[in-house]
Amino acid sequence: MGLTAEQVAEAALALPSEARALLADRLVESLDPAEDGYLRELWVAEARRRQDDVRSGRVKTIPYDEAMARVKRAVSK
Repeated sequence: MGLTAEQVAEAALALPSEARALLADRLVESLDPAEDGYLRELWVAEARRRQDDVRSGRVKTIPYDEAMARVKRAVSK
């Protein structure tokens, strides 16, 4: 008997961050190539929205070193 999607998700979420990231990459790569164009369009729209947010001042950027320090603190929790 195979695992349900929920069981797979629970097991995946129990993995360390790096392993989850690798798994996420593999899952995304396995998606139907026909959907790839649609997903690419969504990401382009998102990137443009974020760029507009920064340029308009709605979002404040932070320096790389500070961003990485925040990520490291979040991952180590």
